[in-house]
Amino acid sequence: MQGTVDGFSYGLVTPVAAYFMACLGGALGLRCTTRSVRNRRSFKPGWLALGATAIGSGIWTMHFVAMMGFTVAEAPIGYDKPTTFASLAVAIVMVGIGIFIVGYRGAGPMALVTGGTITGLGVASMHYLGMAGMRLQGRLEYDTLTVSLSVVIAVVAATSALWAAVSIHGFMASLGASLVMGVAVSGMHYTGMAAVSVHLHGAAGPTGQSGSPATLLAPLLIGPAVFLLLAAVVVMFDPLLVMGEPHRLRPEAGQAVRPGVPSQRKPSYGQPAAWAAGRAPRRAAQRQESPRATDW
Repeated sequence: MQGTVDGFSYGLVTPVAAYFMACLGGALGLRCTTRSVRNRRSFKPGWLALGATAIGSGIWTMHFVAMMGFTVAEAPIGYDKPTTFASLAVAIVMVGIGIFIVGYRGAGPMALVTGGTITGLGVASMHYLGMAGMRLQGRLEYDTLTVSLSVVIAVVAATSALWAAVSIHGFMASLGASLVMGVAVSGMHYTGMAAVSVHLHGAAGPTGQSGSPATLLAPLLIGPAVFLLLAAVVVMFDPLLVMGEPHRLRPEAGQAVRPGVPSQRKPSYGQPAAWAAGRAPRRAAQRQESPRATDW
């Protein structure tokens, strides 16, 4: 028996809320990664770990907020908590591997491709492991072509996000990148959900859990949501994360700049030779005009 699947039981409420959570996690993760790359005095492993946890938590929260609107008309749905939280751990670990690769290797093509592929596969693994945690009187079936498309979207989105983290400067540019990342991650989720069909096992029976998906999932989302809010507070109170690194504090090549001391400008190309050419005659004239000690 084929089940009647509805992915938008609450209308646009769950897609919009899921998109917001994806953007929030992406924005926090991108700013933390940028902070670790652009400021060498920062504690790089700590900022990279915070960024990975923010992105992983944001994607995971987005997934299950969107799943609040997923229902099967003929059967109630439950969720296995160990599998559900295992998907969160997979998301954070896989995203962390990709972010650490780019954070320490830079924005080279090989680092971006490797880190983006690992991160994208982590996002896809989180999605389908979370789907495996669903409990209902039936089985989920997937269209292979659509699943492959969702994985490709995840890898492309992850690679683009990592590139933005190490290449885009400024708060507004990073905000725009996080909005695009939210679209890509949400697109990956709903592409994966379009591949789902439910085959019920005879008549619908009890799943051992009661209540709507929203009632079941809301308690699970409290922890990651609180973490994202706390991470947002950390970002708000770090001026380098909000405004970027001030220009006067950016040391030029081979020049150390002390905090609070403006850096001296170096002469432009061609100036030292002209300066020396004009300075040498003046020094020679001064030596000729000034009396020497032997003349007295």
